Amino acid sequence: MSAESASVIQRNQVDLLDFVNWSGVECLNQNSSHSLPNALKQDYREDEELNLESDADEQLLIYIPFTQVIKLHSIVIKGPEEEGPKTVKLFANKEHMGFSNVNDYPPSDIAVLSEDNLKGKPVILKYVKFQNVRSLTIFIEDNQSGSDITKVQKIVLCGTTVETTDMKGLKKIEDH
Repeated sequence: MSAESASVIQRNQVDLLDFVNWSGVECLNQNSSHSLPNALKQDYREDEELNLESDADEQLLIYIPFTQVIKLHSIVIKGPEEEGPKTVKLFANKEHMGFSNVNDYPPSDIAVLSEDNLKGKPVILKYVKFQNVRSLTIFIEDNQSGSDITKVQKIVLCGTTVETTDMKGLKKIEDH
């Protein structure tokens, strides 16, 4: 983890990157030359020259499943001043969302990103809404300037894992 990533993570929280199920990650309306790994994967997201860009219009729909249940505390979404994301809707545990039905569901939280957020200030989420998260859908509805292309330089998810009981490790209690 880079020093920059470590500085945005609150006490007792971790960067949840290690718990992303990469085989299930999807991003709708991404420019194939500027795709999601540029903003989400370690090392790539630290490179200011790399970013995620929208393709047909300013909207992006990102689906991130996790390898285990997590508690999401905050999110960092860095982007340029003009083309950086503005309205971001977050959905916990909503699978198979598309642009046609994203407005059919109430978001778990909505963030309107400020200039400070685009420079790396974390958005603290409604923690009670993100306690048992198996997947996260991020809908970037628009950008700061209203232009056709939205650019995301970095996404950091901060939180903790949920300790689950290992049922295989339990032993049957014999009656005596």
